[in-house]
Amino acid sequence: MKLAMIGFGQAGGKIVDRFLEYDERTNSGIVRAAVAVNSAKADLMGLERIPQENRVLIGQARVKGHGVGADNELGAEIAEEDIDEVQNAIDAIPTHEVDAFLVVAGMGGGTGSGGAPVLAKHLKRIYTIPVYGLGVLPGTDEGGIYTLNAARSFQTFVREVDNLLVFDNDSWRQTGESVEGGYEKINEEIVRRFGVLFGAGEVGDGEEVAESVVDSSEIINTLSGGGVSTVGYASEEVELNTGGGLLSRFTGDDAGDDLDAANTTNRITSLVRKAALGRLTLPCEIEGAERALLVLSGPSEYLNRKGIERGRKWLEEETGSMEVRGGDFPREEPEVSAAILLSGVTDVPRIKRLQQVAIEAQDNIEDIQAESEENLEELVEDDEDELEPLF
Repeated sequence: MKLAMIGFGQAGGKIVDRFLEYDERTNSGIVRAAVAVNSAKADLMGLERIPQENRVLIGQARVKGHGVGADNELGAEIAEEDIDEVQNAIDAIPTHEVDAFLVVAGMGGGTGSGGAPVLAKHLKRIYTIPVYGLGVLPGTDEGGIYTLNAARSFQTFVREVDNLLVFDNDSWRQTGESVEGGYEKINEEIVRRFGVLFGAGEVGDGEEVAESVVDSSEIINTLSGGGVSTVGYASEEVELNTGGGLLSRFTGDDAGDDLDAANTTNRITSLVRKAALGRLTLPCEIEGAERALLVLSGPSEYLNRKGIERGRKWLEEETGSMEVRGGDFPREEPEVSAAILLSGVTDVPRIKRLQQVAIEAQDNIEDIQAESEENLEELVEDDEDELEPLF
């Protein structure tokens, strides 16, 4: 699947930068164009791979290149005011060669959480190709303002995109890990999972064609209908033996001879279960997911069609969905991996907590405003009582 990626804010820009590095390393050809948008000049300067001409600084008249300080309302305002500057960079994208837009943003900060929904709405109004969001939720230990920003941004972002793919930092940060080191690992996890998913079906010259192709239309159909999506992932290594053939822990074949088809089928099924029931990008109950897509990738000799079909049927039973697609993605990587896209998930505890935060915050804001107005009125009345006439 060929994407035009737009990173909005600091986290969004870094993730798109990492996708470009993944493209170079794996020759996957996912990113057809990359743009970074930010209100902080330093964040744009810190990017390594996004072309200079595709780095857009917004809000210069109001924040002078210093960012919005986690104020996502201000982030939304400057995005609306400077949307033409963003559009100028997008105009250079050959949209006829792109399957979809992917707007990437951290949902806890100010620029990305405020501006990404504004951009998504703008893109949907102008273009006919799908506009997807990739939103990263902040950890609960990052502070109340970031949780509140995420609660507000989520409600708007999910409404403005054709589907919102979510990654929850709360489930991936490790205890005692430095903030910078933690984010580096998280960004790598994001790119690995979505890289396998979006890379399926993109075949270069001289590369093997999948037995059961997963192309961009399969991904688009799985994401159709809107809502929230999560991705599961699991992998097992395959090793090169000294004779030049593949010796695989995946099949358990110590001799390294012909692969045992029955064993390979069982191992693929086990890998699918591990991907679906393990750590998802957004933890949730998979039962009730509206649609699902299974992609098995790795050396073609390990991609057993019977195993993929069995894994797909297992997903149907677990989710209760009749729209479960599946296929293989041959890659000369030293591992076999299963990536599962679950679209239209509803039983998501983290989102329910965020929505509750938004409701409570709104109530608190109204109470605080009412109290402030009442205090102001009392202050004015007291001043009037104390003031003596001048004449």
